[in-house]
Amino acid sequence: MEISAVPSQRSWYRILLHSDATRRLLAFAALIILVVGFTLASDNFFRYNNIVGILLATSVNGILALGVTFVIITGGIDLSIGTVMAFSGVMTAVIITDWELPIAFGIAGGILTGALAGFINGVLIARMRVPPFIATLGMLYVAKGLALIFSDLRPIYFSNAPGFRNIVMGSVVGRVVPEYDIPNAVLILFGAAIVAGLLLAKSVLGRYTFAMGSNEEATRLSGVNVTVWKTAVYTLCGAFAGLGGVVMAARLNSAQPALGQGYELDAIAAVVIGGTSLSGGEGTITGTIIGAFVMSVLTNGLRILSVPQEWQMVVTGTILVLAVYMDIIRRRA
Repeated sequence: MEISAVPSQRSWYRILLHSDATRRLLAFAALIILVVGFTLASDNFFRYNNIVGILLATSVNGILALGVTFVIITGGIDLSIGTVMAFSGVMTAVIITDWELPIAFGIAGGILTGALAGFINGVLIARMRVPPFIATLGMLYVAKGLALIFSDLRPIYFSNAPGFRNIVMGSVVGRVVPEYDIPNAVLILFGAAIVAGLLLAKSVLGRYTFAMGSNEEATRLSGVNVTVWKTAVYTLCGAFAGLGGVVMAARLNSAQPALGQGYELDAIAAVVIGGTSLSGGEGTITGTIIGAFVMSVLTNGLRILSVPQEWQMVVTGTILVLAVYMDIIRRRA
């Protein structure tokens, strides 16, 4: 019997379906369709100021999504990144305004606050075997409460640090090319994306992240200390949440302790839309960034079209469910 060395049509279909490039291409195609559709529907959408607004809106959600990408690739979840972001912003404000320390200490303190919260999540999940959903849900409430406690239930304004806001809302690009006044927050987002991409694709942490998501038990049996590396993944996710808190605080020029809850859902939606599988083992940083822009463009476009906020939530939820369902179909195939 003659055996053909050429893959069948069904085999090529499976290869394309499981390709990371294909998933990224589909997400990018969805982004282009949204941009074209909203541009045709409204003259106010594709204007420079609105595009900059979309970039600025994506900065915080995109940074949060970068961190949670690592967690979801391991097959886990982090529901606390929104309130950890708010708590990190509060600690940044406390360090700069109440303790009167330099801005650099405040930024470092905010990022370390997020990393500490992520480390605690990692210990609970990896060492104490608490399910990720429960552990991070508990941290969601802990971070929310601590944010209110440290802020005395009130917003903290950076009145004694006028230069803090310029770190995010200033424009390095605008100084070089005045016609393009792009906020530094956008550069921070892409800089964080480059770091996350290198970590995921080129580092030992990235390799073990994919390995744990594909088959955690096999990874453990191969000699990898899964407890340590999974804790490291959640710590990294918390550090990105801390960075998001710093960016948000600088953008608003204040730390809002009640802000944050709900951001985790937008970040997770961006990751899933970008092609990362909730089952673990698959995902890319490029896809996550595309997914974050899909979320921002969708929200901005619906707002320009004067769609009520409750219907905006319905549309976003529907798209998220469809993205997850497409992943299920792909895995079944």
